[in-house]
Amino acid sequence: MEDLLIDTQPVSPGTHKRIDIEVARLPSGTVIHMPVFVYRSRNPGPVVMLSGGLHGDEINGVEIIRRVVAGKWIHQLLAGTVIALPIINVYGFIHFSRDVPDGKDVNRSFPGNPDGSLASIVASIISRKILPIIDFGIDFHTGGASRTNYPQIRYDKRDLKGAELAKAFNAPFTLYSSVIDGSLRATAAQMDKTIVVYEGGESMRFDMLAIEEGLKGIRRVLKHFGMIKVGASSTQKSIICANSTWVRAEASGLFTFLKQSGQEVAEGEIIGYIHNPYNLYNIPVLSTVSGYIIGHNNIPLVHKGDALFHIGYS
Repeated sequence: MEDLLIDTQPVSPGTHKRIDIEVARLPSGTVIHMPVFVYRSRNPGPVVMLSGGLHGDEINGVEIIRRVVAGKWIHQLLAGTVIALPIINVYGFIHFSRDVPDGKDVNRSFPGNPDGSLASIVASIISRKILPIIDFGIDFHTGGASRTNYPQIRYDKRDLKGAELAKAFNAPFTLYSSVIDGSLRATAAQMDKTIVVYEGGESMRFDMLAIEEGLKGIRRVLKHFGMIKVGASSTQKSIICANSTWVRAEASGLFTFLKQSGQEVAEGEIIGYIHNPYNLYNIPVLSTVSGYIIGHNNIPLVHKGDALFHIGYS
């Protein structure tokens, strides 16, 4: 096995190293780095990327990767290499923001440009220095805009490697999700690299179930590929949702939910209410399909048209 080269720094088989890739400078002159943790076995095997914080406020993914880095087991790989990036969007993370300070979404800025905007620079670093050396990856996200996602793994159903990864990960729910132009997944796909997306919890709020399911999924994937000896046991079978739809508010008002993420619902079932603050109306929120709630809104004040429940179905 040869040394693995990341940002001109070699990582030899059987070793681990932290590599701080320089991103840019703050207006104060402070240099911002993107820490990359590399763990290598002495034996050949897949090179796996585990990434969090592509959106800076999605801290469940950051915590999942932090716990991987903190675990002693990651130093004992039987085969292959793990490249762990706890925070891709360092700018967004330090500003409690989904995006970078100029308002751009890093996950719509791939493959990026080293001479472009902040978002484009961050995307370019991943596209040039990380993606070419991996075999596949798992990218960790949460719900945005005060919406929570029940633990779920997403992949493009046309991607056979994605199907294998999703099955091995075995999250409570599995969703088919096409790649989006400008995303990390889209750029990886153009390089014939598969990245699946794990969604769990809400931005800026720890969700212990989402964190634990994410960690278990990682161990199951690495066990599946012979990279670790002990995986994570599971008695559940992932529920596959070939389709999904949003139930939206039919009026503005105060929203209360009767059902929440992870629960099964029937078409026409009352799953929440929208109340007028002055008791002028009380509107039931009905499920439009039979399936499972895979995400829901946590903000009690809603406007007409706001997304309330994300329902997955076959």
